[in-house]
Amino acid sequence: MNLKPLAEQTLVITGATSGIGLTTARLAAKEGAKVALVARNEKALRDLTDEIIAAGGQAIYAVADVANKSALQAASDKAIAEFGGYDTWVNNAGVSIYGRIMDVPEEDLRRLFETNLWGVVNGSKIAVEHLRSKGGALINVGSEASDASLPLQGLYAASKHAVKGFTNSLRMELEADGLPVSVTLIKPTATHTPFPEDARNYLSYEPKLPVPVYAPELVAEAILYCAEHAKREFFVGDMAKLNSVMALHTPRLYEKMNETMIDSRQNSGKKAEANRSDGLYATNSRLHERGAEERFVLENSLYQQTKFHPLLWSMLMVGGAFLAGLYIKERGSFAEIKPKKLVAAVK
Repeated sequence: MNLKPLAEQTLVITGATSGIGLTTARLAAKEGAKVALVARNEKALRDLTDEIIAAGGQAIYAVADVANKSALQAASDKAIAEFGGYDTWVNNAGVSIYGRIMDVPEEDLRRLFETNLWGVVNGSKIAVEHLRSKGGALINVGSEASDASLPLQGLYAASKHAVKGFTNSLRMELEADGLPVSVTLIKPTATHTPFPEDARNYLSYEPKLPVPVYAPELVAEAILYCAEHAKREFFVGDMAKLNSVMALHTPRLYEKMNETMIDSRQNSGKKAEANRSDGLYATNSRLHERGAEERFVLENSLYQQTKFHPLLWSMLMVGGAFLAGLYIKERGSFAEIKPKKLVAAVK
């Protein structure tokens, strides 16, 4: 499947005024793509659009809650009217809830699914309807939690599992029908965005992302790479792959590890703020790419670079095999020499 170079594309990005969506929008515009920005915060959308245009880019915006299919369809229609269509649709908008499942009200759990799952379903169906004849890319932002559940964010993990199931089923159907639409699932690990600040909190402490934490630019780069290259899925951050592998192959070990750290890995050490704002029902975005808390952030990922450059991965594998061979050979030599030395020592 041939996808256009990024500089020739128009991208629709949901959740475009915060975190990963914001970083992706800015980077895409910098690379020459037209961007159609979708979010709930009109002021933030207007400011971001003005910023991109002032820097020489091309951008429009549409105010929409992704749970509202009609509003999302209007955003699609605006991108078609203003830019003549779009080539990539990025379903990025999402929210979380911190708290033990038994402590979270059912209406909040349902609202989370309205955004995280139904927002993706709505956006995907709208995008495919437009892309089915011209071709392009549909990119859904999942999570390592799409594979590896974690405590205290149970419904978030469930929603990301649902996004994975939906995305994989949709891909099979589109491929079976021969439609020229690439369908990709992005799976980031903990990313330094306002994610904990925007989440609703039912814990006695303020939550934080567990270490290690990666830069949002890495996720944006992965999204834009998949806009140009048809990929089934893309893990962002070495820990995303590691956690997914552990959850698949050693599920009980993975679960036990999380159980022993249930109130420590995601604990900021700060008492929960009373009446804190969040993004569950209304916008909480403030055009911040990164979280407010000072964290040590991994700005690069060797694993990701090998995905961008398969030749590098092949060279590393060959080099590793060569070094392993030398090590085994040397160990074999030592094994042959050691008994002689021992005999000499005895004599």
